[in-house]
Amino acid sequence: MSARLCSTAAGLAYPSLTGKLLPRRSVTSTASTRIDWQASRRIKSVQGAPLSSPLRGQQRRIAGSTVVQEQVALAAAALPDWPGLQLWRDSEVDSRRVWGEKGAVPVDQAFAAEEQTLGGATLACCAQQVLLTADPKQKAALTHQAWQRFTAGLMPVGQAEPPARPARPSKPQLVPPKNVPIPKQSSLPLPVYMLHNLAHVELNAIDLAWDTVARFSGLQMDRSFYSDFARVADDESRHLSWCLQRLDELGYAYGDMVAHSILWDGAQASSGDLAGRLAVVPMSQEAKGLDAGPRLAEKLVGCGDNRSAAIVSRIAAEEKAHVAVGVSWFRKLSAALGEDPGAAYQRCITSLGQQEGLRPPYNHASRQEVGLQQHWYDKSLWPANDVAADQNLIPSSASRVKGLQISPETPALGKDSVKHLRQRMATVLDVELCNTA
Repeated sequence: MSARLCSTAAGLAYPSLTGKLLPRRSVTSTASTRIDWQASRRIKSVQGAPLSSPLRGQQRRIAGSTVVQEQVALAAAALPDWPGLQLWRDSEVDSRRVWGEKGAVPVDQAFAAEEQTLGGATLACCAQQVLLTADPKQKAALTHQAWQRFTAGLMPVGQAEPPARPARPSKPQLVPPKNVPIPKQSSLPLPVYMLHNLAHVELNAIDLAWDTVARFSGLQMDRSFYSDFARVADDESRHLSWCLQRLDELGYAYGDMVAHSILWDGAQASSGDLAGRLAVVPMSQEAKGLDAGPRLAEKLVGCGDNRSAAIVSRIAAEEKAHVAVGVSWFRKLSAALGEDPGAAYQRCITSLGQQEGLRPPYNHASRQEVGLQQHWYDKSLWPANDVAADQNLIPSSASRVKGLQISPETPALGKDSVKHLRQRMATVLDVELCNTA
């Protein structure tokens, strides 16, 4: 299956939400650029470096899209982000990695001196090093070091190839989700059971954020994109540190029960697709934290473990920024591709087979607060199957074999297409800057 990116004439002006005409940056005009969906790991970026996992087209046909459609997409991208997102981006490095008597406190310098030394010269290389580190505490420590160095301006983004899977400690044993015992079947106390599961989620979240940095480093997105996900990784490393500390205080450790790899497996489906990665990880997996966090904290209070409840509540509150990051960049990308973000999100989720991750109950208020609209993720509001199939939101019946969806071909963007898409992203950023000036 092929797709096309529209290559419109240079100098086309897009109307902003304020009614002003915004001149578009010059784009070399060609009729339309056909994307070769094969050779996804062999194409080169505009600087000649390997582009390990490019954006996927996902059955998109943008050539021939009307100016109205592009205006709708740009308008969606220009909608204001969650107000807390800019505060989060502007905040200083958070070194409160220990949970004290009254909340998070800075890490002791004597403890910090025992940390493994970071060896990467670029942010992407640091991401690779973290992914290859198995010990959870060292993974968290290296993450914090990398974020400190990057925010100090001591290294560029760079490019690096991530491993196929991140390194993991010998324990916990990873088993299919159905083999993970439910709380009543576990030998662990309920607070320990819940904290262990949360620690496992946070460990995966660190790796997923760093994988996003390294895997899409070849696209040479704006530096702020990589900064956002490196900051997410640092947040998750702090969350993991709190969970590991609390487990130790209760007399247990990470690895005392089995776990699953469903979070990483789900993200692997989007390893060649930036839009899919944003839809699956921050906008779906991280969004589940907004749904489950408050309920988990209430259960811990019910168990009499107020200290653990306070940790969980703090983690849930900080997850809002992570979802907001995904929404913000997804809207930008949708605008660059001339698509409505809601329809694009649904198509990403269905084409990657990630619908099971959208199960209720939902915390609609928290989701919509950070920009995740209900009609995007609530499947009860999606188009009927026959309409959805016509719009390529779900595979048609002809594309199914014995109940299994046929995976779409893994596409790759050619050099000219990557350059063109980057220019369109720059146009979107120009729109946002004009509207917020």
